Amino acid sequence: MFEWIGWIATAAFGASYLCRKPMTLRRVQAVAAMLWILYGVIIKAPPVIVANVIVASLALVSSFQRRAPDADAA
Repeated sequence: MFEWIGWIATAAFGASYLCRKPMTLRRVQAVAAMLWILYGVIIKAPPVIVANVIVASLALVSSFQRRAPDADAA
């Protein structure tokens, strides 16, 4: 019944690789992981939930971190 959530999450993950900016890619992946978390809760699948809590957390944290300027760009 809620299988569509998993399909949307899959599409979001796939689409994230079309993002040009790393920050945008990570945030789209975080949204996709949150959809997977929701899907995991609905189907009562702890491995899906835990794996995607980790992915969403890392994606969000890394998307807000400031990066040092590239030494080669100077």
